[in-house]
Amino acid sequence: MVNMAEPKTELLEGCRVPVLLPNGDGWHMAEILSIKEVNNLSMYYIHYEHYNKRLDEWVTIERMDLTKLEQPKKDVKTPVKKENTQTNKAVNGGTSSRPSSPEREIYENGSMQSLGLSGSGAMKLHIGGGGASFGSRKRKLEDDLNADSQDAPSTPRQTGSMVAHHDDIVTRMKNVSLIEFGRWRIKPWYFSPYPQELTTLPILYICEYCLKYLKSAKCLERHLAKCLYKHPPGNEIYRKSNISVFEIDGRKNKQYAQHLCLLAKLFLDHKTLYFDTDPFLFYCMCEQDARGYHLVGFFSKEKESAEDFNVACILTLPPYQRKGYGKLLIEFSYELSKVEGKTGSPEIPLSDLGLLSYRSYWSQTILEILLGLKPNENGDRPCITINEISELTSIKKDDVISTLQHLNLINYYKGQYIITLSEEQIQTQERGMAKRPIRIDPKCLHWQPKDWSKRGKW
Repeated sequence: MVNMAEPKTELLEGCRVPVLLPNGDGWHMAEILSIKEVNNLSMYYIHYEHYNKRLDEWVTIERMDLTKLEQPKKDVKTPVKKENTQTNKAVNGGTSSRPSSPEREIYENGSMQSLGLSGSGAMKLHIGGGGASFGSRKRKLEDDLNADSQDAPSTPRQTGSMVAHHDDIVTRMKNVSLIEFGRWRIKPWYFSPYPQELTTLPILYICEYCLKYLKSAKCLERHLAKCLYKHPPGNEIYRKSNISVFEIDGRKNKQYAQHLCLLAKLFLDHKTLYFDTDPFLFYCMCEQDARGYHLVGFFSKEKESAEDFNVACILTLPPYQRKGYGKLLIEFSYELSKVEGKTGSPEIPLSDLGLLSYRSYWSQTILEILLGLKPNENGDRPCITINEISELTSIKKDDVISTLQHLNLINYYKGQYIITLSEEQIQTQERGMAKRPIRIDPKCLHWQPKDWSKRGKW
C-alpha cells in the first residue's frame, strides 16, 4: 500500500526516496532529478538507482514512501534549470545497466562492447563421444588465454566518433515525450538535443524518409506531399527480398546524417557523436513495401579507423527489435569486413543490450564454424586455429578467444587446452540458428571498399 504520509521536510532535487515501480515489482530507491507543476499537481522526475536511464519517469507523490526520504547531501548541487536550447551536437552510443526495457512495446536491441582480450593459438577440433571438443598443441596458449588485463588499455580508446558523454542535469532527463515515425508512435528512452521549442510538444513528428522533424501532424502531412525521398540517400548496396541496405556518406548527405544522429540519440546513450559527420559512413537497413523504404536500423562506421573498428554505433529502432534485425546488422558489418579482407570489432564502449547482441552473434557464428568441421581423409579429428576462425568470420581474434572463454568451453587437460561442447550446447546452438529466419546473402551485396587514405578530405 502506498504511503501517503506528509514529508517532514521539503522535497528537493537530489533527494532520495523509495518509489513504487510501475510493473508491481515493489519499491526501489530513486533520486529526484527535477520537479514541475502540471495543473496544480507536483510531478517529480526520478532516476531508479542502479537501473538503466531508460526507466526514468515522471511520478506523483503518491508513489513515494516519504517515511524513508533522504535529503540531498550538502555537497550536492540541487538547483535544476529547465532544458537547454539545442546544443551543437547529436549524440550516439550506449549505456550499461539494467537490460530490461522501460516500455512493453519497445524491444531490446544491441549496441556494442569490446572485450579487451588478446592472443591466438592453434586448436584441434575433436568430434566424438557426447559432443565436440577441441585440443591444442603447446603453443603458449595458456599465456594468451590468461593474459592479464594490464595488457589492455585501462580506459577505452576515444575516437572522433565516440567522445565520452558526460551527464549533466539536462542530458540526464528525457526531453521528448513521444515521437511519431511512420506508422509508429514510440516513447523515447533518452535525451536528444532537438530544438527546445519542439521538445515541449506532446508529440514530435519525424518524416520516416528524410528524417526531418516537424511540430504537428498537419506540418508532417504537408511535408510528405512534397518530400522527394522514398528511401535513404546514397547507394543501395544490398537487396534481397524486401530488405535493402543503403550506404550514406556523412559528408555528401550531411543533413540526413545529422537527423539520423538525433533520432538515434533518443534510444542510445553514454557517448557523443558530434554533428561533424564527414568522417563517417552510415549503413541504413530498410524494409520495402508499396509505400517506400522504411528505416529498420543502421550502423555507422569510420571511413578510416586506426584500430580496424567496423562499427562505431549500431541501433535497431524499437518497433523492429526482437525480430532478428540486430543480428542482421551485425552480420552485415562483418560481411563488409570480409570484402575488405580485414577482421573487425565494434568500437567501445558498448551498451548492455549491445553486449547481449554481439555475444549472441559471436557465439552462434563461431559455433557454426566449429560444428561444420569434418574429419579429414585419414579419419583424424579436424584441426583449426583461432587465426583460421578469425579469417573465416572476420571476427577479431580477441573476440573469438573471449567468446570461447565466455561460453566456458576452454579446459586444461593433460597438457593441452581442450574445448568441449556438450550435447545440450549443440542443441542450444541449433535452436538459436533456427530462430534466425533472415540472414545476409553475400551474393546480394554489391559493394567495393574505398581507400579513404588516398582521398584527401574524404
